[in-house]
Parts: sequence; structure tokens; C-alpha cells
Amino acid sequence: MRILVSGSLAYDRIMTFPGRFADHILPDKIHILNVCFLVNGLQERFGGTAGNIAYNLALLGEAPLILSSAGKDFEQYEKWLVRYGLPLDGIRRVPEDFTAGAYITTDLSDNQITGFNPAAMNTPCGYDLSRTDPTDALAIVSPGNLSDMRELPKTYREMGLPFIMDPGQNITAFSGEELSEMITGAFALVTNDYELELVMKATGLDRAALLLRTPRLITTLGEKGCLIQTREGEKAVPAAPAVKTVDPTGAGDAFRAGLIKGLILGQSLPESCALGATCAAYAVEHMGTQEHCFTLEEFQARYDAAFGPY
Repeated sequence: MRILVSGSLAYDRIMTFPGRFADHILPDKIHILNVCFLVNGLQERFGGTAGNIAYNLALLGEAPLILSSAGKDFEQYEKWLVRYGLPLDGIRRVPEDFTAGAYITTDLSDNQITGFNPAAMNTPCGYDLSRTDPTDALAIVSPGNLSDMRELPKTYREMGLPFIMDPGQNITAFSGEELSEMITGAFALVTNDYELELVMKATGLDRAALLLRTPRLITTLGEKGCLIQTREGEKAVPAAPAVKTVDPTGAGDAFRAGLIKGLILGQSLPESCALGATCAAYAVEHMGTQEHCFTLEEFQARYDAAFGPY
């Protein structure tokens, strides 16, 4: 089955400030803020929602098609994707701009100041889906180019191609009417609990009303696992234990990859969410969103230990 993953590709450029922001910001001068923080070097990591989901799917033995845009500095990221057997033909190149980048500075109290430059992400992927067989494909629409997030759900509905709607951190970029339209006809709406509240506030739709637009709500709850809600009822799926929690960033994308893997294998929704939880446990044990790794045998053993014959 072909897997289509739309969303962002980005470089995460992470810096550490060996102090506390609060010690250098004068509250009574906040209206004329002008500060400079001397950081201890810079780490560059591969990220972006589409890249993260595709990376985890590659670890799970899949080769999804990434639908995204990248800029003139994409060479190193491209080599990384090729290394994991991921096709590049769904990635639009924007030679006059940079690949999207997040510039994150963290202090000793784990406070963060982040600047995000969308750059090439401002350009829709423009991929031609006309030769895609909708009966043998599954898509996920994750945060990325706003036009893609609006238009791909319409295209998938018209094609009869099942898709997961994952608006994530871009929820506030859309009107309630736009969000309602994007969710309509989705196989499932996947959010965390805070994002679900944002969706309901923006659309004016409660859970019951959302379930009239999509038959499934999957809400991740961090260390409490996730909750599946359908028109017939709800079921909780626990989290998979992590050896240690180092960085929760990227856990949601890892969860989505495991969920998709379970669905294309024909597993039940709870079983698929359990696969997602197992994948997320690997992600939180490492700093960065594509720093973890596992074999299929290791993954299966960990899944069995956490969930047994689920």
C-alpha cells in the first residue's frame, strides 16, 4: 500500500544558553526588549512533521512518499532520507529559498525561545496525484504548507483516498470553517488533548459534532497513552513505557507513524494505536526527532512486552 505523508521538512538548529533568560530580562523594560544571549555552540538536526513521520515509517519497513517543499540547502537532509530508502519525487525544490528552519535556544531552566522561518514551506508541494490508486493508498495531512493542508483533504475526498487529518500546531492558522472542511471525510482526526480543545473552540463543534464529520477521534495524552472515540463509544490505549524521558519533541509524529503502520497491516484501531505508542516510546528517549533507531525485531519485542497479545 502506498503511504502519502504531507507536512513540513525542516532543520532544527538547537542552541543552549548556559544561564537563565529571566536573569537577563528586566521586567520594567520589556517594552524596549533588546537582549543577546551567548550560546554554547549549535546542533543541527533533521525535523519537520513529514520528515519525522516518514523517518519512523522507514524504521518500520515502509517507504512513504513525502509531499513537501525544500530549499537550496536541502542536500544533507536529502542524503539522510536516501540513506533510509525514502523516495524524493514528492518533494518540490525551491532553489531561491532555504529549507524551513527552527532556531531554538534553551536555557538552564528548560525555557525556550524559538524563531521559525517557513522559507520553502511557503510553497505548496504541487505533486500530481492523478496516477495514485486511491484503493491502495493511505494519506496523512500533517502541519506544513497551509495551502496543502487546505487542498489535499479536498483532493483526497474527491479521489476516495482515505486520509488522516493532523492539523497540529497549525490549528490557529485556519478559521473554524476551514478546519471543519479539512476534517470532513477524514478517516480520523488525530490531535493531542490541547489541540483537540483548540479545534473545538475554533469550529464550535464538540466531540459528538466532530464525529459527524469524521468517524474517529484519536487523542494522544502523553504518558497516559491515547483515547479513541467513535460514534459507538471510546477506548483508552495505554502508553508504552519509556526507559527514560529525554525529549518529548517528535513523540507525536512517531505515534502517527506507528498508527499508520498498523492500519496498512489491517490491524484494529487499538492495536494500531499501541504500535504508535511503542514508536513514541523510542522517540522520547532521545534528544531530537530523528535520533532514535530500532530493528523490527527490537520493536516487536518491545511491543509484546508492553501490550502482549493486545
